[in-house]
Amino acid sequence: MQFKVKINLSIILIGAAIALQSCKAQEQNNTPAPIVPQAPKVVTGIRGVWLTNVASQALYSKEGIKQAVELCSKSGINHIFVVTWNKGRTLYPSKIMNDLFKIPIEEALAGRDPLREIIDEAHAKNIKVYAWFEYGFAAENNGFGAHILNTKPQWASLDKNGNIATKNGFKWLNALNPEVQDFMFSLLKEAVINYPDLDGIQGDDRLPAMAVEGGYNPEILAQYKAETGASPSGDKEENWVNWRANRLNKFMERIYVELKKINPKIGISMAPSIFPFAKTEYLQDWPTWVNNGWVDMICPQIYRYDFTAYRAELMKIINSQVNTNKLKLLAPGVLLRVGSYKPTYDFLKQMIDENRKNKIENEVFFFYEGLKDNSLYFTTEYVK
Repeated sequence: MQFKVKINLSIILIGAAIALQSCKAQEQNNTPAPIVPQAPKVVTGIRGVWLTNVASQALYSKEGIKQAVELCSKSGINHIFVVTWNKGRTLYPSKIMNDLFKIPIEEALAGRDPLREIIDEAHAKNIKVYAWFEYGFAAENNGFGAHILNTKPQWASLDKNGNIATKNGFKWLNALNPEVQDFMFSLLKEAVINYPDLDGIQGDDRLPAMAVEGGYNPEILAQYKAETGASPSGDKEENWVNWRANRLNKFMERIYVELKKINPKIGISMAPSIFPFAKTEYLQDWPTWVNNGWVDMICPQIYRYDFTAYRAELMKIINSQVNTNKLKLLAPGVLLRVGSYKPTYDFLKQMIDENRKNKIENEVFFFYEGLKDNSLYFTTEYVK
């Protein structure tokens, strides 16, 4: 009898232990899992902004550059397109400009190298830098840059009356002249060679470009007649437009091929006007550049003041201007500020949301100072 009691007691104790263990296990299972913070979203798209020397003082001091890069970083920007060529001047020390015109850099920047400064600051924040050759083949704007055609009058693009081709206040170089093309290419090449850690170069609605009113230089007309057997009947005559645009296409191909030979990693970007305006007004046949593989990034300036207009232009590009397999190169130019204008929070969000809806993961904003005007959007929505 005593033996049976001991056995029963052992069984009871073992059962209690098992029950207790089961309760503890159940209790552990009901304990909420510790909260593990999510890793920040990795942004793979281009989030760009143009940084200018017009309506902005950011480039005129090292501290200004540092503050600009800091703001870009906080705003979700990962590409800075910094102006490198306008008003007939470079914004980096240029031997070419010094040798030809005795102006090695914009005078207010003498003794400095803003391009070097911004590359160093931006790369420390994992932001890429593109040298933006804003004025391209535009020699002069309201007197700024007059030294180029004063020194090289043979470089001017002529209109049908024999005057310097002028459009929207800009006097134009003859972008069809091989010597002028060599000059423009030499500046691009200089930047790529002198700054081996530069991430890319960018042309604008003036590179490669020329006002449609130009190209009536005697030697150009002679070449046109020799090749076509005709003379142009007007600025926008289709054959005349196409012939000049094709010459600029060849220069675009040259830019891509030859700069890639110097630095295979250099990015080649262009920011033309919307099409077909770009071609009919500035001889920029940029869908051909994209579809032929002569650019790594295309940033058409879809500067519109209402969502319907923005969406309409975006759809034209997606549906008929760029091949489907090239759409990944598209980074629409979005207007962020010009003069006193700035888009509303809702309008800005609509444009970016429309890009994403159409699987466009990239955009570039014009221009940097607008980040301050729209800080709420950029620091809450855009950084996500």
